[in-house]
Amino acid sequence: MAENKTVLVIGGGFSGLTAAVETTEAGYDVVIIEKNPYLGGRVAQLNKYFWKLCPPTCGLEIQFKRIKNSSNITFYTLAEVEDIKGEEGNFDVTVKVKPRYVNDRCVGCDACAQACPSYRESEFDFGMNKTKAAYLPFDQAFPFQYVIDDASCAKDCMKACFNACKYSAIDLDMKPKTVKLNVGAVVMATGWNPYDATKIDNLGFGKVRNVITNMMMERLAAPNGPTKGKILRPSDGKEVKNIAFVQCAGSRDENHLPYCSYICCLASLKQTLYVREQYPDSKAQIFYIDLRTPGLYEHRFLWKVKDDPNVILTKGKVAGVTEDPVTKDVIVDVEDVYGGNKIKVAFDMVVLATGMVPATQEMKISKDISYTPDGFVDMTTAKKGIYAVGTLKSPVDVARSAQDATGVVIKSIQSLGRR
Repeated sequence: MAENKTVLVIGGGFSGLTAAVETTEAGYDVVIIEKNPYLGGRVAQLNKYFWKLCPPTCGLEIQFKRIKNSSNITFYTLAEVEDIKGEEGNFDVTVKVKPRYVNDRCVGCDACAQACPSYRESEFDFGMNKTKAAYLPFDQAFPFQYVIDDASCAKDCMKACFNACKYSAIDLDMKPKTVKLNVGAVVMATGWNPYDATKIDNLGFGKVRNVITNMMMERLAAPNGPTKGKILRPSDGKEVKNIAFVQCAGSRDENHLPYCSYICCLASLKQTLYVREQYPDSKAQIFYIDLRTPGLYEHRFLWKVKDDPNVILTKGKVAGVTEDPVTKDVIVDVEDVYGGNKIKVAFDMVVLATGMVPATQEMKISKDISYTPDGFVDMTTAKKGIYAVGTLKSPVDVARSAQDATGVVIKSIQSLGRR
């Protein structure tokens, strides 16, 4: 029987893209399935990522160029895997693709968005911004192609987009479709989701307006974010000159996430630098249980922050977060372990270092995969030919996700030959 030379990659984030381009450059065909209307995953939402503090385009544009230059990569956006059957070297996969209502003739001219009368909350900006129902997911999105959110469209509103487009790129007759694939190996790279901070009753998220999560902070600091990179608090647009970071917001807590989410301390140290660099007269305070900076180079961020006289690191568990009804400042009640007392401090804004939840906790990709109680893939019992990468196995950062994806390429290629 002929060797199946196709690898399916489920997830178009950084680890999925890495697995895809490394596989195709070794001479094999790849199909990428991505549920979002764009490739890039969580990295695309960041302002900067470790360890060089590069903007997301620094790494993503290289991967996108490699995809463009390859004739052996096919990708589907707005797509999800419905079923996987078969065995190593011969998997039959069913994929459901949602309609985009915009075809390949799109040149990104923005005419459809300008004409569109309906609005939607931007999930890319975690609800801190609105876009038209016809929108480009973000600057430099790949594919650089608009999408129409039909769920946000008022009656007949898509006709305005259709009439405004002079390139015949709006296709109102698009329907959901089912794609059948036969592949030799499957790489699961569906990534992670931020922990739902509304579940943490005492930290004020969803009740105190100037309490945000660490991923929301990335969007605030990003040049293509809702405030064009200015770090402003949500309630009144005030410049954030006095900020607090609350570590382990849901992590290392048996009532929420019992494990350490690995990236949270580093993310808060990085975001402290965002504020201090943007506002030289600003002050920041980090409330932590333990500060963990895993990795070869990451400790230098800790020392850089520690050496800043305008930054205070306080070991202590935050007991509660409330709002000053007049100033809208955020009041933090916390136990100062080293000081030996309880303190109450006011801040312009508070950032919760929410944990990392594997996407498989919400969506199980295959019945042939076993999961831990926390939703991570248990590779010791995985079916041959199906491999998980990056944050599906444990919390890791971007660099380690990419390294893991490169290693899985070798395993996938081996599976292609064992039919």
